[in-house]
Amino acid sequence: MKIAGLGKTGAERRTQLTRERVVAAGIELAGRDGIESISMRRLAQELGVEAMSLYTHVRNKDDLLDGMVDAVIGKIPTSANGADWKTSLRQMVLAARSVVLTHPWAPRPIESRTTPGPAMMRYVNTVIGVLREGGFTIAQAHHALHILGSRVLGFTQDLFDDSGDLEPETAASLASELGAALPYVAEMALAVTHGGALGRCDDDIEFEFALDFILDGLDRLQSS
Repeated sequence: MKIAGLGKTGAERRTQLTRERVVAAGIELAGRDGIESISMRRLAQELGVEAMSLYTHVRNKDDLLDGMVDAVIGKIPTSANGADWKTSLRQMVLAARSVVLTHPWAPRPIESRTTPGPAMMRYVNTVIGVLREGGFTIAQAHHALHILGSRVLGFTQDLFDDSGDLEPETAASLASELGAALPYVAEMALAVTHGGALGRCDDDIEFEFALDFILDGLDRLQSS
Protein backbone atom coordinates (compact mmCIF):
# COMPACT_ATOMS: atom_id res chain seq x y z
CA MET A 1 0.00 0.00 0.00
CA LYS A 2 1.44 3.35 -1.06
CA ILE A 3 1.26 6.59 0.89
CA ALA A 4 -1.65 8.80 -0.11
CA GLY A 5 -0.93 11.68 -2.46
CA LEU A 6 1.41 9.96 -4.91
CA GLY A 7 -0.53 11.31 -7.91
CA LYS A 8 0.42 14.92 -7.19
CA THR A 9 3.23 16.98 -8.67
CA GLY A 10 6.66 16.98 -7.05
CA ALA A 11 6.13 20.49 -5.69
CA GLU A 12 2.79 19.52 -4.13
CA ARG A 13 4.28 16.43 -2.55
CA ARG A 14 7.18 18.39 -1.07
CA THR A 15 4.78 21.00 0.29
CA GLN A 16 2.72 18.34 2.03
CA LEU A 17 5.69 16.46 3.45
CA THR A 18 5.97 16.61 7.26
CA ARG A 19 8.08 14.79 9.85
CA GLU A 20 4.99 12.87 10.97
CA ARG A 21 4.32 11.72 7.42
CA VAL A 22 7.95 10.69 6.87
CA VAL A 23 7.96 8.72 10.13
CA ALA A 24 4.62 7.07 9.29
CA ALA A 25 5.99 6.06 5.89
CA GLY A 26 9.06 4.57 7.60
CA ILE A 27 6.85 2.54 9.94
CA GLU A 28 4.76 1.32 7.01
CA LEU A 29 7.85 0.33 5.03
CA ALA A 30 9.45 -1.48 8.00
CA GLY A 31 6.18 -3.29 8.69
CA ARG A 32 5.96 -4.47 5.10
CA ASP A 33 9.59 -5.19 4.20
CA GLY A 34 11.44 -5.33 7.54
CA ILE A 35 13.72 -2.89 9.30
CA GLU A 36 16.55 -3.78 6.90
CA SER A 37 14.60 -2.07 4.12
CA ILE A 38 14.87 1.35 5.76
CA SER A 39 17.09 3.81 3.94
CA MET A 40 16.62 7.45 3.03
CA ARG A 41 16.68 6.62 -0.68
CA ARG A 42 14.11 3.82 -0.37
CA LEU A 43 11.84 5.94 1.80
CA ALA A 44 12.01 8.81 -0.69
CA GLN A 45 10.91 6.40 -3.41
CA GLU A 46 7.97 5.31 -1.27
CA LEU A 47 6.92 8.92 -0.79
CA GLY A 48 7.54 9.88 -4.41
CA VAL A 49 10.05 12.60 -3.61
CA GLU A 50 13.77 13.22 -3.96
CA ALA A 51 15.88 11.85 -1.11
CA MET A 52 17.16 15.34 -0.28
CA SER A 53 13.58 16.43 0.49
CA LEU A 54 13.54 14.13 3.51
CA TYR A 55 16.42 15.92 5.21
CA THR A 56 14.18 18.91 5.88
CA HIS A 57 12.20 16.69 8.24
CA VAL A 58 14.69 14.07 9.52
CA ARG A 59 18.40 14.74 9.90
CA ASN A 60 19.51 11.25 8.89
CA LYS A 61 18.57 7.59 9.16
CA ASP A 62 19.19 7.53 12.92
CA ASP A 63 16.85 10.48 13.40
CA LEU A 64 14.26 8.66 11.31
CA LEU A 65 14.61 5.53 13.45
CA ASP A 66 14.35 7.66 16.60
CA GLY A 67 11.06 9.04 15.30
CA MET A 68 9.75 5.61 14.30
CA VAL A 69 10.58 4.11 17.70
CA ASP A 70 9.02 7.00 19.59
CA ALA A 71 5.88 6.82 17.46
CA VAL A 72 5.48 3.12 18.35
CA ILE A 73 6.18 3.70 22.05
CA GLY A 74 3.66 6.53 21.97
CA LYS A 75 0.93 3.97 21.19
CA ILE A 76 1.46 2.20 24.53
CA PRO A 77 -1.19 3.21 27.08
CA THR A 78 0.36 4.88 30.12
CA SER A 79 -2.65 4.57 32.41
CA ALA A 80 -1.92 2.56 35.52
CA ASN A 81 -5.26 1.74 37.11
CA GLY A 82 -4.62 -1.61 38.76
CA ALA A 83 -5.53 -2.33 42.34
CA ASP A 84 -1.84 -2.40 43.30
CA TRP A 85 1.58 -1.76 41.80
CA LYS A 86 1.99 -5.34 40.58
CA THR A 87 -1.35 -5.40 38.76
CA SER A 88 -0.75 -1.95 37.27
CA LEU A 89 2.74 -2.81 36.06
CA ARG A 90 1.60 -6.14 34.66
CA GLN A 91 -1.18 -4.42 32.72
CA MET A 92 1.23 -1.83 31.34
CA VAL A 93 3.84 -4.36 30.23
CA LEU A 94 1.27 -6.60 28.55
CA ALA A 95 -0.23 -3.54 26.83
CA ALA A 96 3.27 -2.70 25.60
CA ARG A 97 3.64 -6.25 24.32
CA SER A 98 0.38 -5.94 22.41
CA VAL A 99 1.71 -2.82 20.68
CA VAL A 100 5.14 -4.27 19.92
CA LEU A 101 3.64 -7.46 18.46
CA THR A 102 1.95 -5.32 15.80
CA HIS A 103 5.39 -3.90 14.92
CA PRO A 104 7.72 -6.94 14.93
CA TRP A 105 10.54 -4.85 13.44
CA ALA A 106 10.61 -2.52 16.48
CA PRO A 107 12.66 -4.38 19.16
CA ARG A 108 15.98 -4.09 17.36
CA PRO A 109 15.88 -0.29 16.83
CA ILE A 110 14.38 0.20 20.30
CA GLU A 111 17.40 -1.51 21.86
CA SER A 112 19.85 0.38 19.67
CA ARG A 113 18.58 3.89 20.47
CA THR A 114 21.02 5.92 22.57
CA THR A 115 18.73 8.88 23.26
CA PRO A 116 15.17 8.18 24.44
CA GLY A 117 12.45 10.25 22.80
CA PRO A 118 9.58 12.07 24.52
CA ALA A 119 7.17 9.10 24.34
CA MET A 120 9.79 6.75 25.78
CA MET A 121 10.51 9.17 28.62
CA ARG A 122 6.80 9.50 29.43
CA TYR A 123 6.36 5.74 29.48
CA VAL A 124 9.41 5.10 31.66
CA ASN A 125 8.31 7.91 33.97
CA THR A 126 4.96 6.17 34.41
CA VAL A 127 6.66 2.83 35.14
CA ILE A 128 8.90 4.45 37.75
CA GLY A 129 5.87 6.23 39.20
CA VAL A 130 4.01 2.93 39.61
CA LEU A 131 6.98 1.49 41.50
CA ARG A 132 7.56 4.55 43.67
CA GLU A 133 3.90 4.94 44.58
CA GLY A 134 3.80 1.21 45.24
CA GLY A 135 6.31 1.66 48.04
CA PHE A 136 9.63 0.93 46.34
CA THR A 137 12.63 3.05 47.22
CA ILE A 138 14.33 4.90 44.40
CA ALA A 139 17.18 2.36 44.57
CA GLN A 140 14.73 -0.55 44.37
CA ALA A 141 12.90 1.08 41.46
CA HIS A 142 16.25 1.47 39.68
CA HIS A 143 17.02 -2.21 40.25
CA ALA A 144 13.53 -3.10 39.01
CA LEU A 145 14.07 -1.32 35.70
CA HIS A 146 17.30 -3.23 35.15
CA ILE A 147 15.68 -6.55 36.10
CA LEU A 148 12.74 -6.01 33.77
CA GLY A 149 15.00 -4.81 30.96
CA SER A 150 13.38 -4.78 27.55
CA ARG A 151 10.44 -6.75 28.97
CA VAL A 152 9.03 -3.50 30.36
CA LEU A 153 8.52 -2.51 26.69
CA GLY A 154 6.77 -5.75 25.82
CA PHE A 155 9.54 -7.87 24.35
CA THR A 156 12.62 -9.78 25.38
CA GLN A 157 15.59 -11.33 23.65
CA ASP A 158 15.56 -14.95 24.76
CA LEU A 159 18.70 -17.06 24.93
CA PHE A 160 17.23 -19.52 22.45
CA ASP A 161 14.07 -19.90 20.40
CA ASP A 162 12.22 -23.19 20.69
CA SER A 163 8.90 -21.86 19.48
CA GLY A 164 9.18 -23.44 16.02
CA ASP A 165 6.87 -26.22 14.86
CA LEU A 166 9.18 -29.18 15.38
CA GLU A 167 7.38 -32.32 14.27
CA PRO A 168 7.53 -35.39 16.55
CA GLU A 169 9.39 -37.41 13.91
CA THR A 170 12.00 -34.67 13.51
CA ALA A 171 12.37 -34.33 17.27
CA ALA A 172 12.76 -38.09 17.68
CA SER A 173 15.45 -38.13 15.02
CA LEU A 174 17.23 -35.22 16.71
CA ALA A 175 17.03 -36.92 20.11
CA SER A 176 18.44 -40.11 18.62
CA GLU A 177 21.36 -38.20 17.11
CA LEU A 178 22.11 -36.49 20.42
CA GLY A 179 21.99 -39.82 22.19
CA ALA A 180 23.71 -40.19 25.52
CA ALA A 181 26.00 -37.22 24.96
CA LEU A 182 23.29 -34.59 25.55
CA PRO A 183 20.44 -36.45 27.26
CA TYR A 184 18.72 -33.40 28.76
CA VAL A 185 18.70 -31.48 25.46
CA ALA A 186 17.23 -34.58 23.81
CA GLU A 187 14.60 -34.84 26.53
CA MET A 188 13.64 -31.17 26.04
CA ALA A 189 13.48 -31.53 22.26
CA LEU A 190 10.94 -34.33 22.62
CA ALA A 191 8.95 -32.55 25.33
CA VAL A 192 8.27 -29.37 23.34
CA THR A 193 6.82 -31.07 20.26
CA HIS A 194 3.13 -31.38 19.47
CA GLY A 195 1.93 -34.22 21.67
CA GLY A 196 4.99 -34.00 23.91
CA ALA A 197 4.82 -33.51 27.66
CA LEU A 198 5.12 -29.72 27.36
CA GLY A 199 3.56 -29.19 23.96
CA ARG A 200 4.74 -26.59 21.48
CA CYS A 201 5.94 -23.34 23.01
CA ASP A 202 3.63 -20.36 23.18
CA ASP A 203 5.63 -17.11 23.20
CA ASP A 204 2.87 -15.19 25.00
CA ILE A 205 2.60 -17.78 27.77
CA GLU A 206 6.37 -17.86 28.23
CA PHE A 207 6.52 -14.05 28.31
CA GLU A 208 3.78 -13.83 30.97
CA PHE A 209 5.34 -16.63 33.02
CA ALA A 210 8.68 -14.80 33.14
CA LEU A 211 6.99 -11.46 33.81
CA ASP A 212 5.06 -12.89 36.78
CA PHE A 213 8.23 -14.54 38.05
CA ILE A 214 10.03 -11.18 37.97
CA LEU A 215 7.11 -9.32 39.60
CA ASP A 216 6.91 -11.92 42.40
CA GLY A 217 10.63 -11.46 42.99
CA LEU A 218 10.23 -7.67 43.15
CA ASP A 219 7.37 -8.18 45.61
CA ARG A 220 9.70 -10.14 47.89
CA LEU A 221 12.41 -7.48 47.46
CA GLN A 222 9.99 -4.78 48.59
CA SER A 223 8.92 -6.83 51.61
CA SER A 224 12.45 -7.67 52.76
